Amino acid sequence: MITIVSGLPRSGTSLMMKMLEAGGIAALTDEVRSADIDNPKGYYEFERVKQLPNDTTWLPEAEGKAVKMVSTLLYDLPSDRQYKVIFMRRAMPEILASQTKMLLRRNKDMIVNDSEMKELFEGHLKNITAWLQQQTHLKTLEIWYNDIMKQPAVAAQKIKDFLGIDLDIKNMMNSVDESLYRNKL
Repeated sequence: MITIVSGLPRSGTSLMMKMLEAGGIAALTDEVRSADIDNPKGYYEFERVKQLPNDTTWLPEAEGKAVKMVSTLLYDLPSDRQYKVIFMRRAMPEILASQTKMLLRRNKDMIVNDSEMKELFEGHLKNITAWLQQQTHLKTLEIWYNDIMKQPAVAAQKIKDFLGIDLDIKNMMNSVDESLYRNKL
């Protein structure tokens, strides 16, 4: 089994990777993108994921591990394997606030149009959610970032039940750093 952590940008995918790692699942990362002010605990990215569908040679390396990918790449996963997808959700105003802050930090002259970004994100969520429901090679669990922040034990148990493996719930809970919940509604 390959565990995929996906969702919109700034939806909590790095937090979920941290939780899974704390629970006992190895994270497939390359540490090319280092921690910064926007993700002080790290991004948990694996650059080769971005080469889908042209490069799938890394998939055997992902077996038994968790790998993070942007949700648009889910379409490109080969259907000859089984995946369990933890799809992160977050209140849209929080995603937009976090994304805008990150983009402006990287390029102070950038103009960010929240209404355009919201429309794009919501349209993508509608399409990917409908598509995921039709896929037999992808089993999906939606987890809300906001719920993790309120009740990490409940979220950790849902993840354990979904994956069907023994995870360290206490370590998963302890990996949630509430001080990083900086863009609250």
